[in-house]
Amino acid sequence: MEDARPLIVLACVAAYLAVCLGVGIWALRRTKTSRDFFVAGRSLGVWVTAIAIFSSTLSGFAFVGGPGLTYRQGMSSVWMILSSATGYAAAFALLAKPLRVIAELRDTLSLPDAVGARYRSPTSQLLMGVAILLGVMGYLGTQILAMAIVLQGILGEVAFIGEPHLVTCVIASSAVLVFYCVTGGVIASVYTDVFQGAMMVGAAFLIVLTAQAAFDDGFTGMSMTLLADDPEAIGPWGTLGVLASMSFFFLFAVGNAGQPQVITKLMMFRRIADAKRILPLTVAGYTVAALLWLIVGLAMRALVLDGSHGELPSADVASATFLQAFAHPLLAGVVFAGLLAAIMSTADAFLNIGAAVVVRDVPRALLGRTLQNELFAARVATVAIGILAAAFALYSHYYNARLIALLGVFGAATFAAAIVPVVVIGFNWKRATARAANVAMAASIAINLGVELLDLRLPYAIHGGVPALLVSLALFLGISLASRRPEIDPDIEAAMDL
Repeated sequence: MEDARPLIVLACVAAYLAVCLGVGIWALRRTKTSRDFFVAGRSLGVWVTAIAIFSSTLSGFAFVGGPGLTYRQGMSSVWMILSSATGYAAAFALLAKPLRVIAELRDTLSLPDAVGARYRSPTSQLLMGVAILLGVMGYLGTQILAMAIVLQGILGEVAFIGEPHLVTCVIASSAVLVFYCVTGGVIASVYTDVFQGAMMVGAAFLIVLTAQAAFDDGFTGMSMTLLADDPEAIGPWGTLGVLASMSFFFLFAVGNAGQPQVITKLMMFRRIADAKRILPLTVAGYTVAALLWLIVGLAMRALVLDGSHGELPSADVASATFLQAFAHPLLAGVVFAGLLAAIMSTADAFLNIGAAVVVRDVPRALLGRTLQNELFAARVATVAIGILAAAFALYSHYYNARLIALLGVFGAATFAAAIVPVVVIGFNWKRATARAANVAMAASIAINLGVELLDLRLPYAIHGGVPALLVSLALFLGISLASRRPEIDPDIEAAMDL
C-alpha cells in the first residue's frame, strides 16, 4: 500500500473535488437572490451553523500555517488556539441577538450594512467595508497559498506528474475556488463546512495516534527530543517568549469576537434562541480539530531533529510532509481532502464577504443605493477579488517572505482592530458615536497597513495588530465619552436592548 500512497492520496483529493463540483451545482439551484448568495436565506439550523463557524476559522491558516508556526517557534503560537474560545463566547454573548434582530428588521446582508444602520452613517459603512476588504485580502492570500502548497505536495509525490510550479498550483487552486464560490455563494460554503468540520474532528484523533506511533517512546520521546534541542521550544512560551505569546493571546481572545466570517454567520441561523445551543457545539468542535495545529507541528519538528526526516525547505510544508511521510495512506488522503475542504470553504466565505462590500456597501455609501442586478454583480466581483487575492498571495510568498500563518494574522488583526470597538462594543453601548467609530476604523486601517507595508518589527516580537487594536479601542472610547450621546433609531435601540 505504501507504493500506492501518492495515488491513494490523489484519488481522495480528486473525489473531494468532484464532491465540490456537485455541491456547487446543487447550491446554484438554491441561490436565487442576493440574500441566498450572501446569508443563505437566513435558514441555517443549529448543527450546520455551529460547524460552519468553527470550520471557517480552522482553515489553511490553522491546518497549514499553524503547524508551520509550531514547527518553527514551538509552543508560542499555541496561545492563539487557547484564546479562541474566549472570542467565540464574547461574539455570541454580545452580538448574536442584536445582529440577528437588526438583520431581520433592516434586511442587512453584510456586516457594514448593519454598521451603517447602527450609526446612521454612510461613512461608517464605507470605512467598515474598506477594513473588511483589506483583511479579506490577507486571509484570502492565506487560503490560496495554503491550497496551492497542499496541491503542490500531493502532485509532487505522483511519479508521472512531478512537482508542479507553485504559480501553476495557485492558478489552478484559484480557478477551482472561484468557480465553486461563483456558483453556490455562501450556501456552498456552509454545507462544505459541515463536511470538512466533521472530517477534521475525526481525523484529529487519528493524527494524534499517528504522531504518537512515530516515536519509540510516544509523546515522551517526542518531548525529550524537543527538550534536548531547545528547552524554550517545548516550554509554555515557545521560542518567542512571554510577551509575544501574550500578544497572540490578547489579539485572538479579543479579536476572535471581531472576525466577519464568524459574525456574518450570526445573521444566518433560523431562530434567535438557537444561539445558546450553537456556541457549545462550536467551541467543542474547534477544540478537538485544533489538535492538528499543535501535534503535527511539534511532531514534525522532533522527527527532523532525531533524523527520521530531512530538514524541511519551508515551515509551511510541515503538515503536508508529515501526512505524506508518516500517516497511513488512507488517513493522509482523507486529511488532505479535509484540508482542501477547510481551505475552500473558508476562502469561499471571505470571497463572499468581499463581494458584499464591493456590490452593496461601497455603492450604498457613495451612491445611496446598491448596484442593479445585485446577484450577477456579486458573481463578477467574486471573480475579480479572487484574481487580486491570488496575486497578493504570490507577492507575499516571493517578495515578502511571509509564512502562511503570519499572513493570516495580518487579516485577523485588521478585522479585530476595526470590528471589536465599532461592532462588539458599539452594538452594546448607546454612547458610541459615528465620529468615534470612523476615527477608530481609519486609525486601525492606517496602523495595520503601515506595519505590513513598511515591514515594521516591534520589540519582543509583539505583533503589530496589538497596538492597532489598543489605539482603535482608546480612540473609540475616548471620543464617544467626550461627545454628546447620539440619536439611535428606535428599532435599532430596541435590538440593542435585547
